[in-house]
Amino acid sequence: MTLFDSIGIAGSGVTVYRKWLDAVSDNIANMNDAAPTSGPAFQERFVIAQEAADGKGAQVGGARFGNAAGRMVYEPNHPYADDKGYVRYPDINLSDQMGSLIMAQRGYQANLAVVDRAKGAYEAALQLGRS
Repeated sequence: MTLFDSIGIAGSGVTVYRKWLDAVSDNIANMNDAAPTSGPAFQERFVIAQEAADGKGAQVGGARFGNAAGRMVYEPNHPYADDKGYVRYPDINLSDQMGSLIMAQRGYQANLAVVDRAKGAYEAALQLGRS
């Protein structure tokens, strides 16, 4: 594996973790979105990572979505309330999302550190060549 391979592999990891961070931030931003009981609730998003097609690195293989049924909350004064007074909310747990956020953030930072170290090693090799 060359230095450029390590930069490319870590770069693919950065992309996967960025997509994961995007999904978690969407989940957190929409966890209190109400919907009428006649429609679906916001569906929690999960990123599916897989090996890259060339075997070097990772890529986003797709997304999985949570339950559209959500949870029913009794709020008779809400504009979306049905005739029984219920509103549909997403079934998203903030604690789970914060745990995912920390894991994705650490993975993102680790991959950026690999890119930075590989860049430093490449620059050092160039300096040796100039001597």
